[in-house]
Amino acid sequence: MKGARIFRTIQVKLIIIYVLLILIGMQLIGVYFISTMKTSLMESFTNNLNEQANILTKFVEQTLSPSPQNANTTDEQTLEDLRGIVSTLFSINEAEIQVLDASGKVLTTSVPSHQSYVGRKNTTLAVSRALQGIRDNEQEMVGEDNVRKKVVAKPAFYEGKIIGAVYIVASMNELFETINRVNGIFMSGMLIALGLTGILSVLLAHTITNPIKGLTRHATQVAEGRFDQQVPVHGDDEIGQLSEAFNEMTGRLQEALSAIEEEKEKLASILTNMSDGVIATDEHGIVAVTNRRAREMLDIEIGHGVPLTELLGLSEERMAQLRGLSEQVIMIRKEKPEYEHNYTMRVTFTPIHRRDKSASGTIVVLQDVTEQEKLEQSRREFVANVSHELRTPLTTIKSYAEALEDGALQEKELGERFVGVIRNEVERMIRLVTDLLHLSRLDSSQAPLRRQETDIAEMLEEVADRFSFQLRQKSIHAEVQIAEEITPAWLDRDQIDQVLDNLVSNAIKYTMDGGSIELSAIMTDAGSISISVKDTGIGIPKKDLSRIFDRFYRVDKARSRNMGGTGLGLSIAREIIKAHGGTITLDSEWNEGTIVTFTLPTLQERGTAE
Repeated sequence: MKGARIFRTIQVKLIIIYVLLILIGMQLIGVYFISTMKTSLMESFTNNLNEQANILTKFVEQTLSPSPQNANTTDEQTLEDLRGIVSTLFSINEAEIQVLDASGKVLTTSVPSHQSYVGRKNTTLAVSRALQGIRDNEQEMVGEDNVRKKVVAKPAFYEGKIIGAVYIVASMNELFETINRVNGIFMSGMLIALGLTGILSVLLAHTITNPIKGLTRHATQVAEGRFDQQVPVHGDDEIGQLSEAFNEMTGRLQEALSAIEEEKEKLASILTNMSDGVIATDEHGIVAVTNRRAREMLDIEIGHGVPLTELLGLSEERMAQLRGLSEQVIMIRKEKPEYEHNYTMRVTFTPIHRRDKSASGTIVVLQDVTEQEKLEQSRREFVANVSHELRTPLTTIKSYAEALEDGALQEKELGERFVGVIRNEVERMIRLVTDLLHLSRLDSSQAPLRRQETDIAEMLEEVADRFSFQLRQKSIHAEVQIAEEITPAWLDRDQIDQVLDNLVSNAIKYTMDGGSIELSAIMTDAGSISISVKDTGIGIPKKDLSRIFDRFYRVDKARSRNMGGTGLGLSIAREIIKAHGGTITLDSEWNEGTIVTFTLPTLQERGTAE
């Protein structure tokens, strides 16, 4: 397998390509050269052989012709002449020359060992064709000694008649030896060229593949997150330009990844610190991302990989409707022990679209609207309570006014009583409107605090003195207890007096004759002043304690209204204490009494407003 991988490398492929190109090129050149050289040598050999055959034919025609000059020559002399011509003038290395008469009998031969052929007929095809008067008689043959030979036969004429023929058989050994030597030289040159080409191709491939290997190493390092490495640039060629482009790409990629990481951290920080819950799902509705707030709202530890239907408690059909092409909003209510009412979430489904308009997921935003729902409910109750509180006295005023108009005004005693009722109801409405305006100013921070140095003990004593008449009327014992460590505090004396007046007034209203009320002030461990109003009255049921500071909330509505209360006193007290930076609490047991405690920070610097 390792050897197979080697042949897959670019360097080896380049070497093989170069060597194969050179090999194919030299083979084509060699084939063409050898073929051309062989053809040329063969033509030269054949032409030389034909020329010698033609010359010999001329001598044979002169010798064998029955001319007057040959009339006195005997046959024996003629044969001697032919032997002399063949042996002396036309001696061809490794060639046999035969002179034949018109019948095809061999008159003489140049090969001594073939003297037995003399007087016999030569029946070869070339001779037969020559004796028939055909001049171009050439053929190649392989002799008994396994040597390739060239055969040429030429006819001899005298006055248009064939008087004989010349038959030449020449060995082609020397010709093919020459061709073989040329082939050997060419093969040696080709091998040397291939060797040099291989060496040069290795060097050339090395110069090409080394930068590519370097690019590969650096690309691997970049893939591993190491962007500080730079590819060396060795020239202005294509590889050099590629290296420069790679370095530039690495720099831009590093900048892009840094920007992405920065944006990712920002997004993670935003998601983590969002007051709303965020859930991201894939196209199949499986949760991919949840932030901390979403997990808190859904009361889960890990939401990743869970179907959204399971997290929100929705059916598949309902979820399919919500994952539409547009934004969808639903309300989900759950019961939680820490909430008095149902825990309410506004869930917004926003689809994520690809470029082809298909949905690739959904973003779900969870908003806790429990307090908003509670405030909306409180607002509705507040409007209803205000309407009710105003409608009752207005109805009474209208009724008594109509009675006066119908004649009650003529009766002095009855008319005065009706006018007194109308006056009381108007005063009650004035108190209600005054309290509402006071609450409105507190809510909108339009009632600035005018702080002054106040002696706590003196303030509580004055409160007790203001209610001494009511206390004596109901035989209620009032006691003021001030801790020794109490120091003067900077506060808005008028508003704190209003709080104390409201608390003491409530304590007197709901304490039976002969009861007791205690006003106390102590220092807390946190350095604040804690002021308490404790009574032995009828108390407040446990079910009403959580709403006792709500506006217009009354434990016994009919009784409270008959006592002249507006249901806003404790609400105003809470807003005043909150404006001072303190807290107010109420603890009560039914038929055992009530204790209201509020804390005020002790400010060391004097101020006129906040």
